[in-house]
Amino acid sequence: MSKEMWDQRYADEEYVYGTAPNEFFKQELDKLAPGKILLPAEGEGRNAVYAAENGWDVWAFDQSEEGMKKALRLASRHNVTIDYHLQDLETIACPENYYDAIALVFVHSHHLKRQAIHRNLIRFLKPGGILILIGYSKEQLQYGSGGPKEESMLFSLDEISEDFSILKIMSLVKLETQIDEGNFHIGKASVIQLIAANGLG
Repeated sequence: MSKEMWDQRYADEEYVYGTAPNEFFKQELDKLAPGKILLPAEGEGRNAVYAAENGWDVWAFDQSEEGMKKALRLASRHNVTIDYHLQDLETIACPENYYDAIALVFVHSHHLKRQAIHRNLIRFLKPGGILILIGYSKEQLQYGSGGPKEESMLFSLDEISEDFSILKIMSLVKLETQIDEGNFHIGKASVIQLIAANGLG
């Protein structure tokens, strides 16, 4: 989806995905000792702010300037600092072997670019670092609770397993769940959740 589309969506005063962190992200982050975390395509900042409130050194990016503005306002409201940049998933460059965690929360891209994007992000994860991913499965098309409307942009277990095969997959599941995240993520949904580690550290 284009920068213009995201700018238009985020231009509203209301936080369209809410201001609370994604529940799966929160649950998994709470198990980890704070360190450096990378949040790609972070939008309005709800997960970045939660991480910062819990002692993480947060580096986030998104292609949307409107999303970045709202994220920084949310951080200011919560009296935390996040390092937020205007960057694109396809061209992002970060220090390699640098982050203790990377979290992909409903980050969907074109199917011809998805694997290259995922494997590029892996390079930024420290040995022993943890990757957290939640996204919509291909079965999400039967629900009206959010996500891309093109099946090719949705995830399958096989695709995610292959994309992150270089990592040690600790948990990879597809499940039906209820989500309640603002106006665009609400209702019954089919999601894929991944926890993976960069080797044994």
